[in-house]
Amino acid sequence: MAGSGGLTAAVDAYGAVVDLRPGPAGRELIHNPAERQAAGTVPADTGIVPRVSVGGGPALPLWRADSVSQRYLAGTNVVITEASFGSARAKVVYASDGRLLGCQTQATRGAKVWIGLEEARAGSRLRCDTKEARRIVRTAEQSDRWWLAGARRLGSSAPAWAERMYQRSLLTLRALTDRRTGAVAAGARDGWAYVWPRDAGAAALAFAAAGYRQEARRVARFLLQLDFAAAARFHGDGSAVPGREAQGDASGWVTVAAHAAGLPSPAEPLPWRDRPDYHERSAGDYLANAIASSGSPAEQPVDGPISRPMINLSAHRPGIEGAFGMARGLVRQAGEAGSALDSAAAWGVRPFRQPALFPAIRRTLLALAADQTRFGITPGEDWDGVDPWSAPTAWSAWSLAALGERRQALRLLGALRRSATAAGALPERVDARTGIPRSTTPLAWSHAFAILALRQLWPN
Repeated sequence: MAGSGGLTAAVDAYGAVVDLRPGPAGRELIHNPAERQAAGTVPADTGIVPRVSVGGGPALPLWRADSVSQRYLAGTNVVITEASFGSARAKVVYASDGRLLGCQTQATRGAKVWIGLEEARAGSRLRCDTKEARRIVRTAEQSDRWWLAGARRLGSSAPAWAERMYQRSLLTLRALTDRRTGAVAAGARDGWAYVWPRDAGAAALAFAAAGYRQEARRVARFLLQLDFAAAARFHGDGSAVPGREAQGDASGWVTVAAHAAGLPSPAEPLPWRDRPDYHERSAGDYLANAIASSGSPAEQPVDGPISRPMINLSAHRPGIEGAFGMARGLVRQAGEAGSALDSAAAWGVRPFRQPALFPAIRRTLLALAADQTRFGITPGEDWDGVDPWSAPTAWSAWSLAALGERRQALRLLGALRRSATAAGALPERVDARTGIPRSTTPLAWSHAFAILALRQLWPN
């Protein structure tokens, strides 16, 4: 993903730009639907597609190469894709200066790189192998490194892999957050290039924890102007996206985002009962919504006092342990004896602090962590599917670390690390056996919780 909060490009594993938007949550300039791409019903040349000709032969796309690798230029969101065709080598570099997409290509002698552009609307935004393209790449590189240098560092005992995950997660949030409006896109693909209050709220917490107070305030201001009762997700201009009804955790996540940024919180929380939760399925009385609607924000994730009293929503406390508590821990559905443990119990430690629930939350998270795969955990015991999800893995690590369960938190972060791509991006979920991404990559929510978990384990 190339971008820094302006023009945003999603680059697939073969160096093709398959999604391009003027802002992270803006309208698409290249329309290459992820579902149609997976089904094989979208033309292979849709988007910005590099091809390589060797020795005057046909121009082949990079998925015809003998090998392909992809990485970010260190400390940046500049994307580098390299491919080999026999002894020939080719490299494609993408970067965005916020308004234009720069592309630089390079090939060994006897090979030539061609850039095919099928989407006319994107053509005016692309500069390839020109002086301006070189300027765009250089500007993006310098801007990303300058911005990253302003982050609050992890503690000196943090291992190198934790530093790499931390920096990549910060850069991912930078790319997915509109630098003008504060709209945080969940991902850089169709279906995810929207703003969910809980995803954006977690991003605001992560920005504040890493020392980016201005970014946190920008995100919180955007969230505070949304009509939470209108829908589950929103366009980058704040309008509601139809198709999914409002969810019961929205006002809670906006409350903690505002608190972290030092802004006034929403006047009244939305009702949490009989609403969908983060599973985004049928309505009901769910643990995640109850915790998000009834807890107090945890202690301020940035240094120094805030200028107003700590928010306390205890007047809306729904008797969580009585409604959701079982011998093994906290379950997803209130009063359902057959309901299963839910990893969203972790939210009662961080960020919705409920000390009375800590013993039940500890039992819940330790039971779920005991069944983790090499790549993390599912959202809960009754989740439909076996794919590990990176956000629940990361938020469970954050809260276990806060509870003093450091060993289990580190085990979960180790699984999260294995689920990342070679370039360090965290997919929404991965195949339980292979660790191959099975959904949008990267996901803002997952990187936000990774930042918070890393800072909890190695504070500075």
